[in-house]
Amino acid sequence: MTRRRPPGELAIVLHTHMPYVEGGGEWPPEDRESFLRHPEGFGTWPFGEEWLWEAVATSYLPLLEVLGRAPITLSLTPVLCDQLEAAGAIERCLQFLNEVRPESHRRDVEGFRNTGQEELARELERSAADYAAVAARLEALAPDGLLSALGRHAGWTSAATHAVLPMLASDTGIALQVQTGIASHRRRFGDWAGGFWLPECAYAPWLDEILEEASVRCTCVELTSLLGEGADGHLAPLLTEAGPVMWPIDRRTISLVWSEHGYPSSPAYRDYHRLTAHHHRVWRNDGLPYDSAAAQALVREHAADFVGRVRERVRGGGVCVCALDTELLGHWWYEGVWWLAAVVDEAARQRLPMTTLDDSLERHEPSPAPAGIGVSSWGEGGDLRTWSGPRVADLAWQARSAELRVLAMGRRPGERVLRELLATQASDWAFLVSRGLAGEYPRARARAHADALERALEGGSPADLALRNLAPEVVGWSG
Repeated sequence: MTRRRPPGELAIVLHTHMPYVEGGGEWPPEDRESFLRHPEGFGTWPFGEEWLWEAVATSYLPLLEVLGRAPITLSLTPVLCDQLEAAGAIERCLQFLNEVRPESHRRDVEGFRNTGQEELARELERSAADYAAVAARLEALAPDGLLSALGRHAGWTSAATHAVLPMLASDTGIALQVQTGIASHRRRFGDWAGGFWLPECAYAPWLDEILEEASVRCTCVELTSLLGEGADGHLAPLLTEAGPVMWPIDRRTISLVWSEHGYPSSPAYRDYHRLTAHHHRVWRNDGLPYDSAAAQALVREHAADFVGRVRERVRGGGVCVCALDTELLGHWWYEGVWWLAAVVDEAARQRLPMTTLDDSLERHEPSPAPAGIGVSSWGEGGDLRTWSGPRVADLAWQARSAELRVLAMGRRPGERVLRELLATQASDWAFLVSRGLAGEYPRARARAHADALERALEGGSPADLALRNLAPEVVGWSG
């Protein structure tokens, strides 16, 4: 009897990650005033932690309702969870939402009204109401908290500090990242079905055995360079010789959202790059004052277009994997959460099944992985140049040298050494430098962690860069 082929499905995968920007303690009034005067300053108010609070307000909290009514594959990186779990973190976030954002909105509203720009002033008042609403929701989540609320939907974990695993110097270093990340997830959320997001979707064949030893069941890979954009091979899981299953992400579908000419670039959507004096956004992409009603109407059109294209993509069966950074929705693309909610509704209307990758693996038999799969990522060029190219070669060398020095100890290092090594290996510093983002902040952070590692190796106890809650438990080192 021939096995019936499952109908085509849509699997939206949201990878949730923020760099380690944890501050500590309350924000003195002078620091808050400094931010209000110079909101473009990175790492000054304090340590860049406002990045995380903006993601909480504009992405994580608004997404909770959508996650509760659709099967979506959600990964949470351990480094993000470390920060949300840290003592005082939510209190500092509430300070930001209840004190700083109302004041920054007030100052901009006053400025626009003084110059007769009433339409922009009203949009700022609407924006201020957004922040007030999410602050109230964050307070209402107690005692469970935001992390617990997200964790109820998060089936996948990732490497401890979001290192680009193929760039690490040793199997021991890779295992430290992988096993620490998995242990972190299990401690916080209990059961884990084996889903593991490879940071930056960076894959190399030598990872397979390490992933298998850590009980990784499946992950996502970018195979566009090998298979070709739009090939049907992107719609089926692939079985590696070592055991883990690879889900190819579908670049053709992802590009509808995440590309230079994707939906977020449309004229009616809010311009992310043009800012008011206090870092608010009140203009559309075409330069006109932002119109929320017009944007919401366009969201519905784009959701219908997206679902229609995916239905055609999987007309013959298979799973279309649309993988996105969670922060794209709401944080970078203001209308992104609205779009996702509309996609859920439109998928039901057009009868396009949605699924998680864990569930879909029960219905779709993996095929043997094709020969010739090499090193790949979803970064520029589909390779590792974003994290290892000439502009950031010194950071790549610094992280590898640090790992080799720790390995040369010939024994298990102390916890402080391993935690500083994990911090040094984070992909974020090189990414920010490669993209020309955040000024000198990423280089300063990478250098500070490397210096702290040196002092830890020498037996010191550095207090100038306290790793408050980064990788509080490290496992997997066998060098």
